[in-house]
Amino acid sequence: MSQTVTEVLAAGSDSVTLINSINTDASAEPLVAGMTQAEINGIVQQNVDHLSIILLYEPVDSDDNTPNVKGAADSKKTTHVAAVTTGTNYIAAND
Repeated sequence: MSQTVTEVLAAGSDSVTLINSINTDASAEPLVAGMTQAEINGIVQQNVDHLSIILLYEPVDSDDNTPNVKGAADSKKTTHVAAVTTGTNYIAAND
């Protein structure tokens, strides 16, 4: 059974939440407690990469049941796109 665009984006919501939490106050995010800034940046980058990949999902032909996240309405992807930007900016500011 294939996933829907909504299901794929829901699977990425943990990455959105983590990126935003670290950006707001990394010291309050338990997942990165005790990590160096380089390690935190690595975690943020992994989550940015994850979101970037799922935002590009699209079927390759008419027989492919991959959900068309890339072609979905921007309103469905707003928080995910914003988190990619937030994470990228966070890494640049904390490099």
